[in-house]
Amino acid sequence: MRVIITGAASGIGRAVAELLADDGDAHKLLLTDRDSEGLAAVADEIGAAAATCVADLSSPDCGDAIVAAAITHMGGIDAVVSNAGIIAGEPLVAQTVELFDRIYAINTRATWLLAKAAHPHLAASRGALVATASMSATQPTPGLGFYSSSKAALLMLMRQLSLEWGPDGIRCNTVSPGPTYTPMTSAGYDDPARRAQREAMIPLRKLGNADDVAQAIVFLLGPQAGHITGIDILVDGGMSNNLMPATGGGTGQKAGE
Repeated sequence: MRVIITGAASGIGRAVAELLADDGDAHKLLLTDRDSEGLAAVADEIGAAAATCVADLSSPDCGDAIVAAAITHMGGIDAVVSNAGIIAGEPLVAQTVELFDRIYAINTRATWLLAKAAHPHLAASRGALVATASMSATQPTPGLGFYSSSKAALLMLMRQLSLEWGPDGIRCNTVSPGPTYTPMTSAGYDDPARRAQREAMIPLRKLGNADDVAQAIVFLLGPQAGHITGIDILVDGGMSNNLMPATGGGTGQKAGE
């Protein structure tokens, strides 16, 4: 496959690149991120199959620039992994218009811009688009109002794309990580007490890691998911099923109560 991966310098994007690179010469990759040094390090690790494109996903011309670089390097596009995202935590009453615009530009608009620019190439290859959403897209998260709502918008954007682009043979899906240890989240999880508290709320009793999410993304890109479009895969260790246990629902009740 010829694959574009955004946010490829670290975390989930890097894990996707490394997982695809494990197939040897089966894939060509265009890795993009705003972190030029991190991007170069990943490309050096992968080798000649990977080229890089330093890009700011908040820019209105990011899609055209990234797709142009992909065509130069790969000659076509079979798949796009729209993974780059940012997070900021404050109550909504304390947020600013500038931050709203930036979070939505990167977490939502960039996927549309990249998809739009890649559309003719994905249609030619009958390819796949996968975006990284979040369980916060469906679960309001204290302090993350802009992040949660931007990811909710991303879910609907991808469902809309799956409907409109299905006749072109393009599959459009999302993955939604739950609590996942990556460079972006490490500051919150390096505190042992906080990590233990969070893991106690996850049925599998562990944080996810970048490779857990990458495995789901690569599945959606490949032929095993050839008849799957418009869906979201939760990669959350079962945490989204934990509302009633967390509130004590069902505890001590007898049948029929």
